[in-house]
Amino acid sequence: MAENQSTSEQLSSAQKLALFVLLGAQFMLSVDFSILNVALPRMGEGVGLSLADLPWVASAYALPAAGFTLLFGRVADLFGRRRLFLTGIALLTVASLLGGFANNAAMLLSARVLQGFANAIAIPAAMALLITTVSDERARARVLGLNGALLSGGFTVGALVGGSLVSALDWRWAFWINVPVAVAIMVLTPLVIKESVRPAGVKLDVPGAVTVTAGLLALVYGVSMQSWIALVVGAVLIAAFWFVELKAKAPLVSLTLLNRPNIKWGNYGGIVAFVMASGVNFGLTLYMQDVLKMAPFTTGLVFGGPGLVAVVAGVIAGRMIGKYGYRNVLAVGLLAQGLTTVPLLLTGTSTTPSLALIVPSLFLMYFGHVTAVVAYTVTATSGLDDSQQGLATGLATLAQQIAVTIGIPIFGALVAARTDVLDGVHFAMQVQIVVILVSVALIWIGLRDRGIPAGPSSSAAERQEPVDTAEAQQPAPVPVPRKVSENTV
Repeated sequence: MAENQSTSEQLSSAQKLALFVLLGAQFMLSVDFSILNVALPRMGEGVGLSLADLPWVASAYALPAAGFTLLFGRVADLFGRRRLFLTGIALLTVASLLGGFANNAAMLLSARVLQGFANAIAIPAAMALLITTVSDERARARVLGLNGALLSGGFTVGALVGGSLVSALDWRWAFWINVPVAVAIMVLTPLVIKESVRPAGVKLDVPGAVTVTAGLLALVYGVSMQSWIALVVGAVLIAAFWFVELKAKAPLVSLTLLNRPNIKWGNYGGIVAFVMASGVNFGLTLYMQDVLKMAPFTTGLVFGGPGLVAVVAGVIAGRMIGKYGYRNVLAVGLLAQGLTTVPLLLTGTSTTPSLALIVPSLFLMYFGHVTAVVAYTVTATSGLDDSQQGLATGLATLAQQIAVTIGIPIFGALVAARTDVLDGVHFAMQVQIVVILVSVALIWIGLRDRGIPAGPSSSAAERQEPVDTAEAQQPAPVPVPRKVSENTV
């Protein structure tokens, strides 16, 4: 049996080449996101934006990145994942060139909008290609773990490289550094990745696409700009989308699919993980600079070490899921992320004792966070036919985009509820601990094993629930019967 397992996890040369390109693209996208965040203040100065206008640079990216992710995930399923992936990378190249040459605010904001669209197009397609390149469930978990490690490494590398580029050269290089990598990916992709098989006779649900995209745009705008009107409009449009999907013959998102426990609770776990991570990073940055009076560069170094540990977590998480099951790993990862916040409640106004609490806590917190992120991705994409992976990865990416967008405003509102910054940060972290504990309990119950095997086809997959193989104490994984991947040469 061990021999069979080893054979099933062996990757061909074609698969390795495809994974190299796809994982490289994911790494590039995470580096890009992190570099531009570091360069944001200099970027604003360079095109004449005031400090008060800088949030628009972030929002110009966040709106299309979150609003169109679900739509393009489904479009990738219907019209070809490689085609969408290449389109996204090509658009990113154009956006990076435009941003680097921007000499006014309009050009810069236009470049950021294009970057948001590029990510919404490329990421769900890349994730779907990544998942369908490997059919074995345990090998797939390891690949997703490696993807998580590279994403974490990309954020850390981006922060360090971004600071160096801005200091030594110019903020424009934060855009231009992507161009040669993106061109290389566009050249290699047609050589090592085949186009996905398009389902016959399935059309795009236009009413569903319009209502959900408009609703998500309104919600993200409402959160980013603190507009209650936009939030209400977004909620109404999402409700309209729900009714549209109930009557659609070929819905954009099957409501039966959304009601599957692994998709529902997996994506909920992802939202919790990213909301809490973005919130606590913001809170600690605020605390270290406002209370401890630390310089921005020193603050960045505090986050740098733990960021490298997160890379290790990504590598290990895939193996842990294969051994213990996604339910256990997701719950433990979130629990670690929440409980390591407890020591931060003891921080005060003295720098050395406070850093002695912060640094070890961040190491454990980042390890738990990345473990939870890998587990939620595996959870939310398990038990589905390959033809639905674009939609599934679109939902998983959407969960991340929304969580990152709302995490800082939520944490900031909790901090603002107290008159003192230190007291406010402690209060927000107390709320975070409670939310994670409750969420872990809900996820643990929601993902309990019902002993129902995954179905062999997409229709069966929508009616049935996937088995968490380690949870069911199976001696070897039981993959969903499927065709050999069409995505590799």
